[in-house]
Amino acid sequence: MGRKLSFSVDDESNDIVKRYEQFLSGTATGYFDVEELESIVEYYLRHGRTKDCAKALKLGLQLHPNNNTLKTKRAKIYLATGDDKKAFRLLDSLTETTDYEVILLKIEVLTKLGRMKEARELSDNLVANETDDLDNVCLDIAYIYLSQTEYSLALSLLEKGDLFNPNNVELLYELAFCYEQNENFENAIAVNIRIIDIDPFAGEAWFNLGQLYFATQDFTKALDAYEYALAIDEKDSLTCIQKAHVQFQLDMFEEALETYQEYRKMSSYGQWQTDIFIAECYEKMEKYEESISYYKQSLEAHPDNYDALTGIAICLLEQEKYAESMPYINRALEINPEAADAWVYLAEANIGIDDVDNGLLAYLKSIAIDDDQPDTLMAIANIYLEKTEFELAIKFYLAAKGLDDNMEFINLFIAVSYYKVGNMPKAIAYLRVAILENDTAAALFLELCPEATNANLLEE
Repeated sequence: MGRKLSFSVDDESNDIVKRYEQFLSGTATGYFDVEELESIVEYYLRHGRTKDCAKALKLGLQLHPNNNTLKTKRAKIYLATGDDKKAFRLLDSLTETTDYEVILLKIEVLTKLGRMKEARELSDNLVANETDDLDNVCLDIAYIYLSQTEYSLALSLLEKGDLFNPNNVELLYELAFCYEQNENFENAIAVNIRIIDIDPFAGEAWFNLGQLYFATQDFTKALDAYEYALAIDEKDSLTCIQKAHVQFQLDMFEEALETYQEYRKMSSYGQWQTDIFIAECYEKMEKYEESISYYKQSLEAHPDNYDALTGIAICLLEQEKYAESMPYINRALEINPEAADAWVYLAEANIGIDDVDNGLLAYLKSIAIDDDQPDTLMAIANIYLEKTEFELAIKFYLAAKGLDDNMEFINLFIAVSYYKVGNMPKAIAYLRVAILENDTAAALFLELCPEATNANLLEE
């Protein structure tokens, strides 16, 4: 039984296609046998030229009307153009039912038609009757299931093929991919390591390994893998930018900056986005003017660039240039009014210019969009505490504590708020926890509540 279907891309098939096209243009004459016409049809199929493919097939069937292989190619054209039912009817009419390619095409058509039980029966039968080339048979069927995102079915076949031949690298790549799709990252990593053991210069496996380590946040190992991939192909721009990303995650901002710059030279695609990455490195290094320069460069290329607008705003806020930051924040909110973080930046800018009321409104708007923000909840509570609206302060402090029990002095501020509303038992309870957490809490409490000394609160 033949394997590895149809035809490989080689010079011979290109020559045949060239001769065929000269024949069509009238600049050459000749005869095309069945194998040559099959090669021409496959060439056009591979290149997505279904009209040219159909034309070549028509000629083939005129010259060889009873050839089942050419009829099989027509079924492939139907599949390529989405006419799955016609493909199935044609395949079902073929007299040759044991041909490997026909069976695979039937499996593919059945999966596309959602007739999975029948597809699996054909698959199981094909695998059960194979003894010599099981790994490649499993791989061929797995490709069909993978094309329909049937990852579990593909995985079971690939594991079976792997047991038969553990050195089939092509199969191992697909096996690792299936494990990744099933979020079995440990097995996916192990399979890529096996590929590298077979071929230490498999750059794709090194890159995939880096991606998997990145996904599992094992950034140090990810960096090593990307560096191996770049050692194999130093011009691999995708690996280059992934290396920069992982350096950024490792707080290696100077190194990340250098790698992003290298990537910028390699690729002209999406430079406005690369400029943002560079700007973020400068921002983390607290080189705010350089950061703003790259954010603005990105903004020139992409005026509705939310990340660049908020990046500039953050750099200005860090420099306490609150008023200057506001136009950028407001523009960002015009682009995305539901961005909770931008409302926080607007709140910080307003508070920076002593407009506490508008700052509070901005904080509340942010929480209305996303209430999972303990720092913002605590900032709101602090404002209410300063405004002597203690009940509201308690409400927001407790909400913040519910999200993050480890916020600094959260228990102290809750104790102060309860004291201010006269709830002494709760004030004492939270103050005792605060003192256990930080031995300066008692002194800070007395600074905020000097009258507490007279009430002997701390001795209760």
